Amino acid sequence: MFKHALLIFFALVISLQAPTGLADDWRGSDITQLVMLGTGTPNPFPDRSGPSLAIVVNGEPYLVDFGPGVVRQASSLSPEYGGEIGGLAVENLKHAFLTHLHSDHTVGLPDLILTAWTVGRDSPLKLFGPEGTKHMADKVLEAYEEDIRYRLYSEQPANNQGWRVETQEVTESGLIFKDENVTVEAFRVPHGSWPDAWGYRFTTPDRVIVVSGDTAPSRELAKYARGADILVHEVYSQEGFAKKEPQWQKYHAKNHTSTSELGRLASEVKPKLLVLYHQLLWGSTHDTLLEEVKAEFSGEVVSARDLDVF
Repeated sequence: MFKHALLIFFALVISLQAPTGLADDWRGSDITQLVMLGTGTPNPFPDRSGPSLAIVVNGEPYLVDFGPGVVRQASSLSPEYGGEIGGLAVENLKHAFLTHLHSDHTVGLPDLILTAWTVGRDSPLKLFGPEGTKHMADKVLEAYEEDIRYRLYSEQPANNQGWRVETQEVTESGLIFKDENVTVEAFRVPHGSWPDAWGYRFTTPDRVIVVSGDTAPSRELAKYARGADILVHEVYSQEGFAKKEPQWQKYHAKNHTSTSELGRLASEVKPKLLVLYHQLLWGSTHDTLLEEVKAEFSGEVVSARDLDVF
């Protein structure tokens, strides 16, 4: 009897430590890891960095978006700073995919370009994104040209490649990048009046991961997300939405996806795991988000926190 009670106690402890709604086997891949570097929004929450995630495949990281704090979030999970993901050593940040040009998704770009180079990246950053991405990257380099010049021609050791950026702008849906680790497809999503906003589908040797970016409910996304292992999707709380002013309700309904809308979409495309990020809570809670989504979707769902690893 005592042994039985002890087993129940330990099972309870383990369940309390697990992220809410997380399936037991989502840390099982030796090849692919999904790392939530930031789950935030434009609001400056101290415990939520700006939107960014890394898909790490065979130790090689591929970033989607680079909000505030992206480099330090990555470094916190690298062995140099006590973490366990060698691929997130900052000098390894060589590929980045931008969903759209909103500031909360992009203000980490100077950090991504310059800090990774300063600590040792020795090849150009390969940057993919919507029209305007090259202009943004070029202006960052122009703004920091004195810093770059000093590091190159002072006594400090510096290579002449890692500060550079090779930009490819995404103009149509379909395949945009492929190497030995990933195949990346882009698909257009509706985000208010933005003419160019994109989601991405990553196919690795053992996983399919789809990232929504910021979007209202999207039929194109549904096509690319069908049967994915993991769907990472933005969301807003229906409960919180009801408290917003009418003008903000009108805006958010055209730019983002509610919990009930996402639940219905997930029920249709059936991802093995649905990961919520860029959560607009508006006074609601993560538990409420899960309840609202699960009213429409019976599969596995988790509301991600910064530095979660799947």
